[in-house]
Amino acid sequence: FAVVIAFAVLVTVVAITFSSYYFTVLEMQQYRPSVSEQTLDINLKNGSPVLGSENAPITIIEFGDYQCEACYYWFHNTRADIIDNYIETGKVKLVFLDLPFLGRDSIVAAQASYCAEDQGKYWDYHNTLYNFQEEIDNGWASKDRLAAFAFNLEMNLDEFSDCMDMAKHSKRVKANYDEAIKHGVLQTPTFIVITPDGATTEIAGAQPYSAFLKIIDPLTSAIPIEQP
Repeated sequence: FAVVIAFAVLVTVVAITFSSYYFTVLEMQQYRPSVSEQTLDINLKNGSPVLGSENAPITIIEFGDYQCEACYYWFHNTRADIIDNYIETGKVKLVFLDLPFLGRDSIVAAQASYCAEDQGKYWDYHNTLYNFQEEIDNGWASKDRLAAFAFNLEMNLDEFSDCMDMAKHSKRVKANYDEAIKHGVLQTPTFIVITPDGATTEIAGAQPYSAFLKIIDPLTSAIPIEQP
């Protein structure tokens, strides 16, 4: 009996050790920054409304999950500099594509963002989701909380609730997910920088503003910028 207990304890320790190692590896993969150049033809028709000028010569595509901790980190530490220095100056436009893979609430949160778009509130709702993100599937993106976010943004709650109840944008969210998988996007956030001639550079991970500056500045310095 003692041998059995000892064996069970050993198995538990090994399992915990392996589990800790596995999630450490995942965490390293999630946060490890990388940059690669490739050619991609990404379908943006199901993505977010454009943030910035439609005429901006550089496009940044962000693949993200509203429950992604690294996305939260990027949102709160890098995004504002991108907006101030590139988007508001007419150099860059941003499009968000959903890669909702972390939990059940990732999908409904993404759907809610497009229900908000129906009322002209996509980016306000997008920002709210990242401002109020908590632990994965702990209830922070429940039906009631999503409705509360809509209420705080002064949206029509009946329209929003009907949109959510009928899962109006489920196919749109799934299409964005499929687009990410099609192009081999393996982590969130992942960014694709596209030049006017269609050349693309991938930036994987929650990288700092300096990483974007290094890639975008040489591009914009050679392109006449039309001020918004």
